[in-house]
Amino acid sequence: VQLQASGGGVVQPGASLKLTCAASQGTLSQYNVAWFRQTPGKEREFVAAKRRPNGATYYSDSVKGRFTISSDNARNSEYLQMNSLKPEDTAVYFCATRAVWNVQYYYAQWWTAWGQGTLVTVSS
Repeated sequence: VQLQASGGGVVQPGASLKLTCAASQGTLSQYNVAWFRQTPGKEREFVAAKRRPNGATYYSDSVKGRFTISSDNARNSEYLQMNSLKPEDTAVYFCATRAVWNVQYYYAQWWTAWGQGTLVTVSS
């Protein structure tokens, strides 16, 4: 499966953004999906994940209650709805997939397919 993330932009604190992870050459609903983010000089940080086939979702403590991962099977896409954005959410956001779930889902190296990132900047 090939992935393409989009939807980033520049917003003010408190605003919302919705990121899209579109898939080609594969059916995204058959894969576990995750979102990570990265700032310069730091490792990729886990943000959210959805486990297939049961649809269980997982979030980092820093985004829990503000971000929501969702799916649109008809569009072969996953979304990350980000509300109440904070300056510390500024990062390049990536989506990733893996066919088989692992309990260490929060490690970036566990995910096998990555899209290019989309930049989210939260600034007043």
